[in-house]
Amino acid sequence: MKIHIDIDCFFVSAARIIDSSLEHKAVAIGGRSDTKIFNKEAKNQTVNLENSGSFVPTFYKAYEDKDDDLDAFKDESGKVRGILTTSSYEARAFGVKTAMNISEALSLCPQLIIKAPNMSLYQKLSHALHQFLQLKIPLIEQASIDEFYGDLSGWVEDEDVPQFIDNLRHEIKRELKLPVSIGSAHTRYIAKMATSAAKPFGCKTIYPYEFDKFINPIHVEKFAGIGKSMKERLRAAQIHTLGELRKRRGTVESWGPYAQELYKRVNGTSDAPIITSSQRKSIGISRTFDPLHDRTELKRRVHVLARHLSFAILKLEVIPTVFHLSIAYEMNQKSHKNISLAEIFTEKKFDSLCISLFHEADVHKRLHVIRLSINCSSFTRDSKKELSLIGFCDEQKMKKLTDSAQSLREKYGIDAIKWASEM
Repeated sequence: MKIHIDIDCFFVSAARIIDSSLEHKAVAIGGRSDTKIFNKEAKNQTVNLENSGSFVPTFYKAYEDKDDDLDAFKDESGKVRGILTTSSYEARAFGVKTAMNISEALSLCPQLIIKAPNMSLYQKLSHALHQFLQLKIPLIEQASIDEFYGDLSGWVEDEDVPQFIDNLRHEIKRELKLPVSIGSAHTRYIAKMATSAAKPFGCKTIYPYEFDKFINPIHVEKFAGIGKSMKERLRAAQIHTLGELRKRRGTVESWGPYAQELYKRVNGTSDAPIITSSQRKSIGISRTFDPLHDRTELKRRVHVLARHLSFAILKLEVIPTVFHLSIAYEMNQKSHKNISLAEIFTEKKFDSLCISLFHEADVHKRLHVIRLSINCSSFTRDSKKELSLIGFCDEQKMKKLTDSAQSLREKYGIDAIKWASEM
C-alpha cells in the first residue's frame, strides 16, 4: 500500500512547539511579500533550495523575534496588511481560512493570535521528519515541506497497515511534537484523499471493498489535480462529485490525455512510483508590492531580484537556457517576455538580460506595477542544448569573477556584495 503523510496546520504546529501557550487557541500565521529585500540596507536574506509548496518561498528573511508581532503586518499608516498562510482548527471554527486577508480574519475572530512566519524553523522540522520517516519506511518521497508519500509494499502486510500508520503518527507526535494525519490506499492519489478525511491528527485506510463508498461522495474540487478550469468544465457537464465523474467516462476522456489520466487516478487504476529524490526543473523569484510607477526604482528592483536569483542558480550548479520575466500591473493587466539562450551563466550577463527583458515586457508604461517575477528553466542537464562557444574566453573571465563573488556571499550572506545599480 501507499501512504500519504501530512503535517496538520504545519506552521501553527511549529509555533506551538516553541510556545506551548498557543495550544488550543485560535492561531494563524500571517505573511506579507518580503519587500524588505528591496531596502538598500537589506540583510539576513537566506535561500531555501530543498522544500517547496504553498507559501514556502525560495528566498526569505531570517527570522527575528521582533518580527513575531502584529506590528510586523502594519504599514506606515498603521493599517494591517498581508494574508494568512495557515490557521489552527480553533481559528477555522470562526470561518478563518488560508489566504484570507488578515484584517478580515481579525474581524471574524478578534481573539485570533497572529504570528509571523519562521521559515528557518519550518525547514529544520521538515528535515527532521524526513529523516525520521526514512528510518521507518523503505521508500519515502518528500512532496513538499509538510507532505510525504511512502510505499509499504513488501514491508507491511495490507491488513496490518491501519495499526502501522496509527503507531507511526503517535511516534511522530511523541518524538518530534508534530501532529500528522496519515492516509493509506493502493494508489498515492487515493491515499492523499484518505489523509484529508483523517484530519486532524487521524489516520484512515481505504481498502478496495470500501473504495466506492469512500470516493463517490467527494466533491470534484477536493481531488488533487482538478484545478479551476477543469472544475468549471466538470460543472458545465453537470459533474459535481467524483462518483458522477466515474460514471461519465466517455465525456471525461473525450477532453484529451490529461482528462484521461485524471479519470484513471480518480478510479484508482493509475498510480505513480515513490521518487526518493528529485531535481529541480526551474527556479524563480517574485515580489508583490504597493503600486509603483517610478521606472528607475522598478529597474533597481529588477537588479535586486536578479542578484538573489543568480545566487540560487549558482548554488544549484545549473545552467538555465530559458529566461522569463513577467510584470503585473494595477487594473489586472499583465505582460511578460522570455528568451532562450545557451551560454555560460554569469551574474553580470544575467543581470543585463533581466533588465533587457524588463524593458521589453513593460508595455503599459502609464500603469503602476504591483509585481515583478523572474523565472529560469530548461537547465542544460535536462535539455539537448549545447552551449555557444562565441566569446567563450571572455565569458570564462567573467565566470571567475562570478564564482569569487559567490564564494564571498556563501560565507557572509547574499547581501554581502551588491551591484552599484541597487544603491
